[in-house]
Amino acid sequence: MIYGTDLSYVKGQEHAKRALEVAAAGGHNMVMMGPPGSGKTLLARALPSILPRLTDEEALEVTKIYSVAGLLPADTPLIRYRPFRAPHYTISNAGLVGGGHFPKPGEVSLSHRGVLFLDELPEFGHNLLETLRQPLEDKIVAISRAQGTMIFPASFMLVGAMNPCPCGYYGDPFKQCTCSPGLVSRYQHRISGPFLDRVDIFIEVPHVDYEKLADDHLGEKSEAVQGRVIAARAIQQKRLAGTKLNCNAEFSASEVRQFCKVEDAAQSLLRAAMKQLYLSARAFHRVLKLSRTIADLENSDIIKTHHVAEAIQYRPRTVT
Repeated sequence: MIYGTDLSYVKGQEHAKRALEVAAAGGHNMVMMGPPGSGKTLLARALPSILPRLTDEEALEVTKIYSVAGLLPADTPLIRYRPFRAPHYTISNAGLVGGGHFPKPGEVSLSHRGVLFLDELPEFGHNLLETLRQPLEDKIVAISRAQGTMIFPASFMLVGAMNPCPCGYYGDPFKQCTCSPGLVSRYQHRISGPFLDRVDIFIEVPHVDYEKLADDHLGEKSEAVQGRVIAARAIQQKRLAGTKLNCNAEFSASEVRQFCKVEDAAQSLLRAAMKQLYLSARAFHRVLKLSRTIADLENSDIIKTHHVAEAIQYRPRTVT
């Protein structure tokens, strides 16, 4: 296997592994929140191992970007693996989205057809995170200069990881948090609502207890999970044949109406979620897209109540 981290080496965290599978199956963005050492980075690094392999067309796209950036290894004429980029939060705006006197691709373009992992997400700063909104929506980056505008592709999966508070232990059952409620709230609200609206999956990754860490039994291998992801992606490719879309995460409002058919019993659950969670129209559509992916993993033509219930569980929860 090309990727160094197999999902089987992640101890416990079954809920997070399931969320990772759903994210991979539909190409959804996700954010993980939990205390230091809970396995967030390990989970993120395992994500490429369960994604489908690059097609020939995708491999050419990625290779072109790395060639333009001057990062194509001399012994690798064609990049065959999905990129995994993990820039530090001290990165500049040009380093993240691209730029310079002679514009070069930034990390978002170097992550094209792969994964952009942002560890310590709130530390990136409000302005830097807001610059991600355009590539997350449009899948491209436009860099304007006096000579003209350069457009780089930027179709990537975003994975963010964050502590629940500055000290990292808010809500932790084993170690007491030293942060005031106001400090916790301010820390979590460094990530704006509009940015979170572009994240489909938000999960909490708690500490792993001793019994699971000490257990020699390995979990399910990436290869097995990848098989289910590939099967779900095949359903989506058949559904989206003749369009420029690749997966459920790329649905616009019209595709949501066309493909996200919900059974009658699930309508009341959606209605209650809309009221109680104060979902925006974008967030409502994201719940439906996520439900569609969960249904695809079960090879179900229609979205059922338990698909919607699982999708709603992945909505963001922050301290007010």
